[in-house]
Amino acid sequence: MIRSPKRLGDILIEKGLITQEVLDDALREQRETKEFLGAILLRKKRIKEADLLTALSEQFHIPLFSLKDKYIDWNLVKGFSASLILDYRCFPVAKDDWSITMAITNPLDIRVLKRVEDEAKGLRLKLVLVSEGDINDSIKRYNSYLRGNISKLFE
Repeated sequence: MIRSPKRLGDILIEKGLITQEVLDDALREQRETKEFLGAILLRKKRIKEADLLTALSEQFHIPLFSLKDKYIDWNLVKGFSASLILDYRCFPVAKDDWSITMAITNPLDIRVLKRVEDEAKGLRLKLVLVSEGDINDSIKRYNSYLRGNISKLFE
């Protein structure tokens, strides 16, 4: 993952989404709470999720992606732990002989990235950035898939 030399706050200011005063206030709070800057700005309703995703996409050179109405390859999904999908909130999107594409919501969460890397089993990791809503919808579809398979076991 290539990180831009620009910081998130600078990108948001350049786009006219926040002011320096708003950024300074959020950074003060970040020093106290250790929260992600984007999470603070979202919670305070200073930016919209789409704005944050666009800025993170620019900062980390990760493409934005939508999972809505996308075909889910359940054979691919079964290759990853339920914990990765449900607890770490990542979703496998595609796989080829050399790489796996994984949908994530926060490219700054090192704990999540490490877990994804571990489960990629040596394949090159490609990340796409998705909204919380997309991850939530995919997890609902995943839970329905699991319930359906459990029901089949008892038939």
